Amino acid sequence: MKMFINGLPTDASDGKTIDVINPATGAVVDTVPSATEDDVKTAVEKALAAQKIWAEVPVYEKAEIMYKFLDIVEANKEDLAQTLSAETGKPIVEARAEIANIPIAFKAFSERAKHLYGETIPAGMEAGQDKNVLIVKREPIGVIACVIPFNFPCDLFDQKVAPALLAGNAAIVKPSTDNPLTLCKLTAMLGEAGVTPGAVEIITGRGSTVGTWLCSNKDVHAITLTGSTEVGIQTARTAADHLAHVALELGGNDAFIVMEDGDVDLAVEELIWGRMYNTGQVCCASKRFLIHKNRAEEFTEKAIARIKQLKQGMPSDESTQIGCLISENAAIKVERQINLTVEQGGKIALGGTRNGAFIAPTVITNVPKTADVASDMEIFGPVVPIITFETEEEAIEIANSSKFGLCGCVFTENMKTAVRVCNALECGGTVINGASFFRSFEMPFGGYKYSGIGTEGVLSTFDEVTRTKSIVLKNII
Repeated sequence: MKMFINGLPTDASDGKTIDVINPATGAVVDTVPSATEDDVKTAVEKALAAQKIWAEVPVYEKAEIMYKFLDIVEANKEDLAQTLSAETGKPIVEARAEIANIPIAFKAFSERAKHLYGETIPAGMEAGQDKNVLIVKREPIGVIACVIPFNFPCDLFDQKVAPALLAGNAAIVKPSTDNPLTLCKLTAMLGEAGVTPGAVEIITGRGSTVGTWLCSNKDVHAITLTGSTEVGIQTARTAADHLAHVALELGGNDAFIVMEDGDVDLAVEELIWGRMYNTGQVCCASKRFLIHKNRAEEFTEKAIARIKQLKQGMPSDESTQIGCLISENAAIKVERQINLTVEQGGKIALGGTRNGAFIAPTVITNVPKTADVASDMEIFGPVVPIITFETEEEAIEIANSSKFGLCGCVFTENMKTAVRVCNALECGGTVINGASFFRSFEMPFGGYKYSGIGTEGVLSTFDEVTRTKSIVLKNII
């Protein structure tokens, strides 16, 4: 597979490549270029020039190009899904679902773009402005670096690239080194659909080098990144050197609260969706299970029984419900976190084992609220640590003890309790009687505290990828 720069498939200037490995089998799926610093500079230069041309394309024509892109995606959807599954270890059924999200997102952003009308402030709205009319409009920022993680590469490509392009920006995609292939294909498809050559590009290589070169380039005017908090903080520092705008969606350690009157059967089903999907590699997955002490035994027993029904296997198998992690190194890290939680007082009630990149779905009981996982240790895998509480106030205290503040949820039959808890949680999104793993393309999505800056979604992303300009018609009246 090649990069896509200035409208053309492109190798690294020194010819070096990186193997893309199927984490389930260890086989090489393909290779991608390992971009040099000169390659990155060239990509930015081409994007800078192309953005000025692309910005002049009328919005309705941009939207038509997006729809042509969707036609190409539709014709290649199974190939895209198979590629995504192979390079990510994502079950093929989940991979198909992620590809199916592409038209939902691109259509929604296209329609929203056609209704960004701007505003007019008539004369006489404030003292001294009797003869002046003000027009407020939005303009593209320029060149935007779209830094995309491994866990939902296509969904986040949708969230970042679609609005960036529709607003008139140039978008340079930096995918994860672990699974860049599907995004390479999607970027080339946008070029095939008619996006101005250079206005959408993808460069591949290690984040520590290629990502840094891209984000530190003074001609990159904005950076939208989804990734770890550590990478987000470093990116913000890098962007500050040339005052690039940043939008950061970072880590999370979401609390899953079941009150004494909560529906345990519903909570267990939501656990399956909210913790086991994508083998637990979800930023807004429920990761800390705060269960009222009088319901903890029932919840644990039912959760274990339900998890045991899931089939873990090869991602390519149509019947597989849980695949593997993105790499063996990722699985080793989760294994260490499981062991640490046991050392700190937890007891393994299910799973706890690793086989290569595969982590068995794991339930850990008796986790004390002083354990690392109860606050700031984010486990990116299919692990359910159960922490008990006695009062609503204690549950909220534990939930808010984390440095993260992405999402959270509460299960209760009392809507007054539900709203009270949701208002008290220090996070960007809350769900009542459902897992915190909830993200529609329409809603603003983002976190508090160390979970990020800004939001993404049809309702809000255009605010992140545009600048506001005021035009004053002085003494026009």
